[in-house]
Amino acid sequence: MKTKSSVSPTNSASAETARALPETLQAHLRTLGLTYMEEHAASAAQQAAREGHAHLSYLETLATGEAARAHDRCVARRLAAARFPVSKTMAGWNWSWPKKINRMHFEHLLQLGFLQEHANVVLLGPTGVGKTHLACALGHAACLQRHAVLFAPAIDVVNRLSAAHSAYQLAAEIKRYETPRVLVLDELGYLPLDKRGGELLFQVISKRYERGSTIITSNIAFKQWPGIFANDATMTSALLDRLLHHAEVVLIEGESYRSAKPK
Repeated sequence: MKTKSSVSPTNSASAETARALPETLQAHLRTLGLTYMEEHAASAAQQAAREGHAHLSYLETLATGEAARAHDRCVARRLAAARFPVSKTMAGWNWSWPKKINRMHFEHLLQLGFLQEHANVVLLGPTGVGKTHLACALGHAACLQRHAVLFAPAIDVVNRLSAAHSAYQLAAEIKRYETPRVLVLDELGYLPLDKRGGELLFQVISKRYERGSTIITSNIAFKQWPGIFANDATMTSALLDRLLHHAEVVLIEGESYRSAKPK
């Protein structure tokens, strides 16, 4: 984000600015963590004097730059904490590849209105059509708006919960998946779950119900989900009831990116 005092933050420029600032002011800015102001205060003051800017305009310039830097730091932390397997955004998406997808629907989801309603998103389609890419793109968009996001393959979540259960630390591990504003559960159904695994994942979905948004990718149609959860139709019905009560379902059809080439 550019500001009115677009000064290149090189080491030499920073050193000159540091020398130009009164030591007390420099120390205060550093203590407060106002690194942008520390680096640019002197040069912005010189520019303001040359161009006849008022004091408040000068302060606004510095505050704008500081806010932009704080935003960038926050987004970087959110992206790191999300643990995406790779960085995926819509810039790398090819709309002409899937045989079928509602583009208008998904682009509306990218505006993240569903987060305000604590609604979920389920991406359904065969292997290799880009479900994980789209889920990561939604998560990335949420990070840019400074929301807490966590990405995890569904089977990894179950394995961690199972280990935590054996170590009498289940509550703390469930909290890990309950807390983020957005939880991305990838590849649900690629491997079937035993009864305990299904029950543990059910607890996560239940805890997040109407508290946070869960994005799920799966290659299994809803009517076949009992097969994922050890053929427990009752538990599967209860899980789907919570998951789909407030949900946006995106159906994707097409060939696998990995096994075929675009024509």
